Amino acid sequence: MKKKLLILLTILLGAIGLGLGGVYLYVDAKIHEVGPLMEDVTVIVPRGQGVRAIGQALQEANVIHDERYFTLQARLSGAHKLLKAGEYRFTPGMNIPDILAHLSSNDTVVRSITIPEGLTSREIVDLLYAEEALKGDVSEMPKQGSLLPETYHYNLGDTREDILGRMRISLEQSRAKLMQSARLHELPYKTWDEVLILASIVEKETAVGAERPQVASVFVNRLKKGMRLQSDPTVIYALTEGLKPLGRSLTRQDWKVDHPYNTYVIKGLPPGPIGNPGLDSIKAVLNPLQTDYLYFVADGSGGHAFAKTLKEHNRNVAAWRKFKKQQQN
Repeated sequence: MKKKLLILLTILLGAIGLGLGGVYLYVDAKIHEVGPLMEDVTVIVPRGQGVRAIGQALQEANVIHDERYFTLQARLSGAHKLLKAGEYRFTPGMNIPDILAHLSSNDTVVRSITIPEGLTSREIVDLLYAEEALKGDVSEMPKQGSLLPETYHYNLGDTREDILGRMRISLEQSRAKLMQSARLHELPYKTWDEVLILASIVEKETAVGAERPQVASVFVNRLKKGMRLQSDPTVIYALTEGLKPLGRSLTRQDWKVDHPYNTYVIKGLPPGPIGNPGLDSIKAVLNPLQTDYLYFVADGSGGHAFAKTLKEHNRNVAAWRKFKKQQQN
């Protein structure tokens, strides 16, 4: 009798073992099963969110089949203590261990914002406010010419003040190197502030990178001769103070407006930059071409025609007006 009971107990324990083994294999297969994702998807994990809520969000985003296996594996492996908040991109072919490793790596989505050269500080701040992934308010409008336009990378939740701070630092880090290679002893301006003022004007005058040293040379020559710069972008800034686009063409009456930034009225440089110049415009002002040019006007190709004399300049202006008239017809 005892022998029969022992055999029966052995059979029962074996069955339980086989059953548990089967359950283990089934769960392990579910944990290592490739997720249902067919294309890349981004999921945001808020700060302080629990492992089950994260699993539910992943299931809703179709990253995993069942949050229960995600939660189980996270707790069994201890990964639930390592999960980090942020914005994550998931790709097809990931299983639960892959996903847990990804969420523990802090390999979050990197976003970027490109700040065009020559924008005013107001325009730059407006761009930052348009980025919904950034947060926080700008406490004080940045000084014109204090920001370096380029592409900046950031993560979800970074602040707008962070980006502005990095733009200031980028400009300051470039300053020493740029000034070191400058020919200031040959130029009618000596300080960094004056360099930024003229660079902001050059930036607004031409969108053709190769022309910037030529445009800079015109202004250098005019400053040396005591001539007014007569730059249209400074008139626009005088009329708008950099807060908004002018929205129309300049008139002869605009050139007469009494304002410290109107270089048709004042001599020399205006009191401050009219925007935030890029590195190429700053370099052009620090190392302008050596020319005899005193004038330039648009040539209809996107660039400008340069002239040494007023007579030659007037011919270029006439050609530009003829081109505009043909374009309108």
